[in-house]
Amino acid sequence: MKKPTAEQLLLLGQAKQIALGISETFAPFCEVVVHNLLSPKHAIVAIHNNLSGRKIGDPVTELGLARIADPDRPAVIANYPNHFADGRQVKSTSIGIKDSGGRYIAALCMNVDLTLFQALQSVLSQFSDVGTAKPVVESLDPGGAPAIRARIDQFAARLSTTPRSLKVNDRRALIRELKKTGLMEMRRSIETIANRLGVSRATVYNDVLLDDARA
Repeated sequence: MKKPTAEQLLLLGQAKQIALGISETFAPFCEVVVHNLLSPKHAIVAIHNNLSGRKIGDPVTELGLARIADPDRPAVIANYPNHFADGRQVKSTSIGIKDSGGRYIAALCMNVDLTLFQALQSVLSQFSDVGTAKPVVESLDPGGAPAIRARIDQFAARLSTTPRSLKVNDRRALIRELKKTGLMEMRRSIETIANRLGVSRATVYNDVLLDDARA
């Protein structure tokens, strides 16, 4: 085996630093490994968040051997399914690093243990399950706010506009309509109307008072 050049040693050193940064960012779920492809029998030169049980000096993987044999293989192979020796499912990404001569001299590999995420997915799925029973009609939006907002939207649609674009006279006509339908009697109706129209509660109160005075 030829002695690594200064350039190749520099690239290997940089790969180690990048691996350390990635491992600290995604600890403890992501194992990060640097392979020295110039020494395939003792390829692993760095391993962080060790999830696979491998160690420094262990041999290169099949993908590493393939890169050594074929420099035209893709430099980035991302998110491919893999597994650890004990059967745990893994999502892997491998990044090949070439020297200026176009030879693969290193590989930076990330292996994400999916076990925990699969368990969390199962827990979240169970937690968010609302069952198959007949749905109960209930709203957590106080004071019939959905009905008020729906009526406001319908009123604005008839005028080919949006609730927040209603002119003053249109807004006061809306107040009269809401009063006739009884929606103004609902709890927090003033606040709901103001929020939907994008005006202050004082403005809505004033519109109500003006309409009462006209009545």
